[in-house]
Amino acid sequence: MKTKTLRKNKVNIVTLGCSKNLVDSENLFTQLKGNGYAVSHESQQDDSQIVVINTCGFIDNAKQESIDTILRYVDAKAEGMVEKVYVTGCLSQRYKDELEVEIPEVDAWFGSNEMPRLLKTLKADYKHELVGERLLTTPAHYAYMKIAEGCDRPCSFCAIPLMRGKHVSRSIDDLLTEAKSLARRGTKELILIAQDLTYYGLDIYKKRNLAELMDRLSDVEGIDWIRLQYAYPAGFPMDVLDVMNAKPNIAKYLDMPLQTGSTELLKLMRRGITREKTEDLIHTIRDKVPGIALRTTLIVGHPGETEELFEETYRFVEKMRFDRLGVFQYSHEDQTHSATMEDNVPAEVKQERADDIMELQQGISLELNQAKVGNTYKVLFDRKEGGYFVGRTESDSPEVDNEVLVPASQYVRQGDFAQVRITSVEEFDLYGELV
Repeated sequence: MKTKTLRKNKVNIVTLGCSKNLVDSENLFTQLKGNGYAVSHESQQDDSQIVVINTCGFIDNAKQESIDTILRYVDAKAEGMVEKVYVTGCLSQRYKDELEVEIPEVDAWFGSNEMPRLLKTLKADYKHELVGERLLTTPAHYAYMKIAEGCDRPCSFCAIPLMRGKHVSRSIDDLLTEAKSLARRGTKELILIAQDLTYYGLDIYKKRNLAELMDRLSDVEGIDWIRLQYAYPAGFPMDVLDVMNAKPNIAKYLDMPLQTGSTELLKLMRRGITREKTEDLIHTIRDKVPGIALRTTLIVGHPGETEELFEETYRFVEKMRFDRLGVFQYSHEDQTHSATMEDNVPAEVKQERADDIMELQQGISLELNQAKVGNTYKVLFDRKEGGYFVGRTESDSPEVDNEVLVPASQYVRQGDFAQVRITSVEEFDLYGELV
């Protein structure tokens, strides 16, 4: 028995996981709007007839969050708060058969690349004319642009190829069309994402073509920053750095997950590179692009990581002094090569190692930030929070990096750039005043 009136043809899309999932949700949002549906993203109103949950299946914590979210909406359905619950995304792609048995209350399960089938279930048409006309769930001034789907890399710990399939690049023409559409609607920053940006173009252009894509996108009127996330170190295309230097609207920023500082572990992880080659690459990047901000991600507790091998990673971080850094604790992923090894690092040791790396990075980040006091930076403002306007420099990506806080007594609009002089800093925040 229904306990409240539900809005017919209203869909609430709930997104879990990474920015690539967010882009998928935005494309679904656009298609449903084009079919006359009322659509919301992560609405708290609980008045939608239909809920679509876009799940993440990457690591244990993300899987658990996805399952908890599904169960929450299944309970809401039992109470008459929603009529239909559909699940899509990586968790659904990977564990559909088991989940159908475990949670039969879900009305239908869809893989990560099955949007046309999901639309058909919702009695909606897939409208090709809407491709590239993406409605954003982020603030209008920045947008994630997925330039490829899937991954061909053989990393032993990673299940992404099992969930997302082989690497498939989007054409430069399609990406330019999307960029121009976003720019017309006020987007100033494009954040290029893929499982591996550096592989871009190999499938359709028979060469690594990220540099040409960056060059072409940089000519789109209205785009002030283009940012690169998720580059792969082995086979890194150096012409990317030339374009970064040549084009002022390409941010001097690179997100390159390196996973470990141990050559032995890199071999176990099947990363196709050594510690020495990684260090050489970092030095080359910094030499070619002075002032570039480097972000990386590490895994601690991979099978076979002894205290000595962890110490190698610790010293690697100490030596390389990354501008930005995040840490994951290893968890077994079904059907991956690493899952055939014994998960022989205790959970408490993984936690200690993650804490040690982040404590080290905290000190490095504070020292790097202290050197910025008195300097003036171009800042893009994302939001107002408490008594501050909050923005980012060219060296910072949304959600994951440092932020610049300016007292709300000095007014600046969301989505505007402003020059800010840094007056004081903390480990991950900079405080300043408008110039």
